[in-house]
Amino acid sequence: MAIRQSLFILALGCAAGLTFPASAQDGLRVALDGTFASHAMPSLSGGVEGFNVDLAKLIAERLGTTVQIDAAQFSGLIPAMQAGTYDFLVAPVTVTPERAENMIFTEGFMDTNFTFVQKAGTPPGKTLEDYRGQSIAVNKGSAYDTYANEHAAEYDLTVTSYGTATDAVEAVLTGRADASLTGSTVAAWAVKKNPRLELGAEIATGQVWGLPFRKDDVANRNKVDAVLECLKTDGSLAKLSEKWLDVTPAEGSTILTPVAGYGVPGLPGYEDTAHEIACPS
Repeated sequence: MAIRQSLFILALGCAAGLTFPASAQDGLRVALDGTFASHAMPSLSGGVEGFNVDLAKLIAERLGTTVQIDAAQFSGLIPAMQAGTYDFLVAPVTVTPERAENMIFTEGFMDTNFTFVQKAGTPPGKTLEDYRGQSIAVNKGSAYDTYANEHAAEYDLTVTSYGTATDAVEAVLTGRADASLTGSTVAAWAVKKNPRLELGAEIATGQVWGLPFRKDDVANRNKVDAVLECLKTDGSLAKLSEKWLDVTPAEGSTILTPVAGYGVPGLPGYEDTAHEIACPS
């Protein structure tokens, strides 16, 4: 059964020169997938918690408004936003040229890289070469499945697909696979929750997660994009990474690095508008 819960958070901050979106006179209404740990997941106290839940709260705080966060199945989020149910989405959405034709995005708030998960104490992998000849578990039909199979012959990989990412990681723990390839944040969460695991090599994809808006909502996209720049420069996003993933972001990574203009350079919807990063004191 899909999670359908709402959280109402009173945001106490106020960012100079920023106002909450005009489409949300009584506060922001946003949405995410409430089953994507560690970005959003059910909490023991009810509702949802996670990296992107905290991100939504920070955005509202900097805009000086309140926020309602709805958790629902990912497949329904974009249609609901396009229909005006939500001001924007705080779910991690990979920015692609195809999606950028139908929505506009903020600049990326995090890289969407792939990472190997392996047993703690095994030789640490640094590159794909370090997994040559090994058995690799992946989530069936995922981007990680595609990537591993594309490189299987070159690196003599034995790739086995499992129904879920959890099952693929479990294969490592039970000795059915030498390592599992999955999303970097999923990998970090798995390692955080299980000390018998450790992170291996990270594969850069060149893609980022952004926050999507309707194509005609450029002004509000730009306001939230400016907030993300502040959250990068003041270390707030890095703190969320450390809190939820136990990962200190590397210098130069997207989570630390503001982007010139608004949106993702090179994709539809990007605005090359010069502006200063003006964060609240």
